[in-house]
Amino acid sequence: MANFAKSQVPQFSVDVYQNEYLPEGGREVNAIVTVTSTGGGTSGGAPLMGASASPSSVPGQAADAAVVIMVDCSGSMDYPPTKMRNARDATAAAIDSLRDGVAFAVVAGTHVATEVYPGDGKLAIADRRTRARAKEELRRLTAGGGTAIGTWLRLADRLLATSEGTIRHGILLTDGRNEHESPEDLRASLEASSGRFTCDARGVGTDWEVKEVTGIASALLGTADIVANPAELAVDFTSMMVNAMSKGVADVALRLWTPVGVQIKYVKQVAPTVEELTGRRTEAGPRAGDYPTGSWGDESRDYHVCVQVPEAGIGQEMLAARVSLIIPAVDGGAPQVLSQGLVRAVWTDDMVASTSMNPQVAHYTGQAELAQVIQQGLDARKSGDFDGATAKLGRAVQLAAASGNEDTAKLLSKVVDVVDVATGTVRLKAKVAEADEMTLETRSTKTVRVKK
Repeated sequence: MANFAKSQVPQFSVDVYQNEYLPEGGREVNAIVTVTSTGGGTSGGAPLMGASASPSSVPGQAADAAVVIMVDCSGSMDYPPTKMRNARDATAAAIDSLRDGVAFAVVAGTHVATEVYPGDGKLAIADRRTRARAKEELRRLTAGGGTAIGTWLRLADRLLATSEGTIRHGILLTDGRNEHESPEDLRASLEASSGRFTCDARGVGTDWEVKEVTGIASALLGTADIVANPAELAVDFTSMMVNAMSKGVADVALRLWTPVGVQIKYVKQVAPTVEELTGRRTEAGPRAGDYPTGSWGDESRDYHVCVQVPEAGIGQEMLAARVSLIIPAVDGGAPQVLSQGLVRAVWTDDMVASTSMNPQVAHYTGQAELAQVIQQGLDARKSGDFDGATAKLGRAVQLAAASGNEDTAKLLSKVVDVVDVATGTVRLKAKVAEADEMTLETRSTKTVRVKK
C-alpha cells in the first residue's frame, strides 16, 4: 500500500510578467500571472519556477480530504469482459493510495447511482480495515444498465457534503456516452456541484464522448484524459489519487480588483492547461471579482489577464489591476489574502518599448491559439470540411513546433502527415486510429511553460 504523510499547508507567491508600456492611445494591457505554491506537497516534487514576490503562508493545519470514486458499471463495461476487471483493479489501487484518516466512498454508476461502500449514506475513514472492506465490495461490481452521469455526480456531492474536510474530490470513470439523461440534466448536476468539489474525469476505451468528459472536468476544476487501454487504468487511478492526496488548501480564488474606468476583457488559466475563467467570476465588492482555481498542493500555474484601460497621455501611468490570491471568508470572517501582484500601465512615446511583446504573454497567446485550432481542425475533419481541417491542423503543427510543445506535436503527427513544419503545411492522414484522434482532442488544452 502506498503510504503518504498528511499534506502540508503550502506557501503562495504571485509574480506578474508584462510589458507595461503603451503607445499614445493604447488601451489593452496583458499580463501573465504566475501563482506558485510550495511546501504543500507530500512527495517533494521537482522545484517550481522561482518567485520574486515574498511568499505568504496559510496559517493553521493542512486541510482534511474526502474522496468519492465513481466507477462506470453500465452494460458496455462488459465489452470486453476484462474492462470491468481492470476498472475494479484500478479502483482498488486508488483505495490503496488513500492516506489514513481520509474520508472516502465508492459509487457504482449506471442509469442510476448506487453506493458500493460504505453504503450507509456517509463516508468511511481510510485505515487498513476500511480499505480491505472496500476492496472486498469491489469484487461484487458487475456491468449492466445505462449511463446517467449526472446522477453519479449528485450522489457524490451528497456523500462529500457529509464530510467536515475542506478538500473534497471526485474521481470519475466512464466508457460510454451519457445516453440515459438529457444534456440539460447533466449540466444542472454540474452547476449544482460546481464549487462544492473538484473532479478528475477519465474516459476508458474509445466509445465515450470527449466533450462530455472534458466538460465535466472543466466545470469541476479537475483534469480530463483518455485511457485507451483499460489495462493502464490502475496506473492512472493511482496517479490521480496521489495528486488528490497532495492538496493542502481548497477553494482558492484569484481576485481581480480594477480601478474606475478599467474593464476586464478576459481571465484564463494558460498552464498547465488552457481553461477559460472569465464567465466564472463572482462579485467580491466594489470593482472586484473572484475567479475559482480549486485546490492547491505543491505546484505552479499561469493565468492570462487582459484588461482595457482608459486613454491617457504620454508620461502618465496607472495601476491597471491588482491580483490577489485569496481564500474566501469562513463563518462571517474576512477573506484571507495569500499573496498579491500588480498590473501596471505606462504610456510612452518610445516605440521600441511600447511595441515589444513580453515573452510570457507571447508564448501563452500562442498556446491558447494552439488549443483552439486543434479543436477547430478536428471538428472540421469530423464534419467533412477537409480543407478547413488541413488549414487549422497545419497551423497547430506550426504553433506546437514554435513553442516547443513536443507532446502535442507527436499527437498531431498521428493525425496529419507533416510536409513543412515552418509553414504549417500538412496532409490529412487517410486513416487515423480513433484512439489517436480522441487523445489529441482530449489533450489539446495541455500547454508547456515558457522556456527559461
